[in-house]
Amino acid sequence: MTSATTDHPSLAAIKGAFGDVSMQVAEFRAQTTVIVPAVNCHEVLRFLRDDARCDYNVLIDLGGVDYLGYPAAQPARFSVVYHLLSHKFNVRLRVKVNLDPSIDTTGIEVDPALYLDSVTDLWPAAEWAEREVFDMFGIRFRGHPDLRRILMWKDFPAHPLRKDYPLRGRGEREHYQEISRV
Repeated sequence: MTSATTDHPSLAAIKGAFGDVSMQVAEFRAQTTVIVPAVNCHEVLRFLRDDARCDYNVLIDLGGVDYLGYPAAQPARFSVVYHLLSHKFNVRLRVKVNLDPSIDTTGIEVDPALYLDSVTDLWPAAEWAEREVFDMFGIRFRGHPDLRRILMWKDFPAHPLRKDYPLRGRGEREHYQEISRV
């Protein structure tokens, strides 16, 4: 684990349990982020929830980020970010997982590189947030109990929060069928 000069109380426990896993730690405005490889994400999150030294009992939020066109260089195109809270120790921690697509992202094709294990078994509240990340970014979650679109209609032809999605859409407005009240 590479680290800036941060003294977050959970970092020693994470380093002790996952010393062989290459992780990074970043701190910005007194908020600590642990960047975890995708293959270890679920295991690290389970540890953070179950270990008595960490006890992150609340998943505050889960969201997606698309770094396409970002001014600073990024290690990957997409990220999934987990915001955790430990009531016992009154601390927060952000866990970030970077994902790079293996195929063109302008379509709706399923990309095998954009998969993560679902954390609904750890925090049931993740169900809707994972569905939103799937719907808006096209990142799929293995083991999710009901992974289907939540904001767009079932046959919507893309993922609208990807930055390569056109601002005016791809004809959805022109071909939209109005439903009357009758």
